[in-house]
Amino acid sequence: MRALSRLLRAVALLSILAPPAAFAATLGDPAGSRAVQLVHGFWSLVADVATRPAGGDDLQTPHPPPQAIPPGAKDEPAVALDDVSQPTAIESRLRQALRRRDDGIRVTVTNGTARMGDFSIGSNETVPGHLLVVQGTADIYGKLLGNLVTVDGDVVIHPGGVVSGDILTLGGVVRDDGGEIGGEARMFRTSSVLGTPLPVQASPAPSAIETVFRRMAGVVGVFLTLGALGFGLVMFGRPNLEVVSDTVSHSFGRAFATGLLGQLLLLPTFGMLVVGLILSVVGIVLLPFAVVVYALLVIVGAVGGYLAVAHAMGETYTRRRLALGAMIGSPNSYRYLLVGLGALAAFWAAWSVFGWVPVAGDLIRGAAILVTWLLATAGFGAALLSRAGIRENFAGRLLPPEALTDEYLWATPQYGVTAAKRPGSRTPTRGL
Repeated sequence: MRALSRLLRAVALLSILAPPAAFAATLGDPAGSRAVQLVHGFWSLVADVATRPAGGDDLQTPHPPPQAIPPGAKDEPAVALDDVSQPTAIESRLRQALRRRDDGIRVTVTNGTARMGDFSIGSNETVPGHLLVVQGTADIYGKLLGNLVTVDGDVVIHPGGVVSGDILTLGGVVRDDGGEIGGEARMFRTSSVLGTPLPVQASPAPSAIETVFRRMAGVVGVFLTLGALGFGLVMFGRPNLEVVSDTVSHSFGRAFATGLLGQLLLLPTFGMLVVGLILSVVGIVLLPFAVVVYALLVIVGAVGGYLAVAHAMGETYTRRRLALGAMIGSPNSYRYLLVGLGALAAFWAAWSVFGWVPVAGDLIRGAAILVTWLLATAGFGAALLSRAGIRENFAGRLLPPEALTDEYLWATPQYGVTAAKRPGSRTPTRGL
């Protein structure tokens, strides 16, 4: 029971940020209010997606680049946006004014401006007059001293944003995220006022070579980061790393089962931790610190366990080569880590090179994900079994010291391969 309680403490970390904040919010904690705002923003986004018009193509069709719409000719009538209470009349006028022509779209807005594409008013900006936005989203952070009309676009009033007049969207929605609207907000569902969307110059799809280089750069970056973390772990915590690595090597099945159980107990343990802390006044005060410490423990356990798996793979490979008489300069933990990380990176490097192939790429990526998860789970379980390298019960270190040499491990029937499969009759040089 004591070991189980320690296991439960060490396993549950990543899911704590939302529930503790929710509990704290009910108790008047400032951190809870920020969490409530975060949840409110999330549900506002969900509501925006749910209420978006069925015919809107805002999410499917890219907007044209932001630009000003030039005014029309002198003999063309201007569009007045002083009164937007009649959406059908405004739509009719805009449909006539925004018609196609050889030199693009031109429109003159009486006492106002017209923009194409996404348009934003900064928090320190004040825009006088009316505003017309065509095929773009109007993000209001500052002040607009007039009416706002969008064509095939949305309006978002951010906290601190002010629209002194009315708002009308033709084929879009209005979302108030905490701003101020002086008049009325109207949403008018209609077919595209422009008839057909304006042509947008889409960026060309990357070629296969560009995709390969981009993915390869990502793989190299990730494993260079892991290598730097591994070198720091070897430098400052090599005994603990070696114990976790030996646990992976000698008790792989037990380590994998423990890691899988630890993953399943993440959420239940999180709930127990939160409830236990909230039931006491001191626990409520310590809750933010417990969240941080818990998250750090899980991250250290997962990353450290993965590095221990790489160390175990590199050590096994290096010792086998030494038993066969290979000349290796300095077999140490740094070399073990580099060799193991290189082997782990090989799966993702293969996906980087062949990932663009229709079927083979998906198979390689699936295999890389599966192998990475299996090894990471075993490493996490080994870190739990060994108490982050403190406990050696499952590390296989009960063997006599004379049985830990490379020749004895890999060339004797008791601890290594059978006599018929011994490496050879020559004496290993071990780098001499």
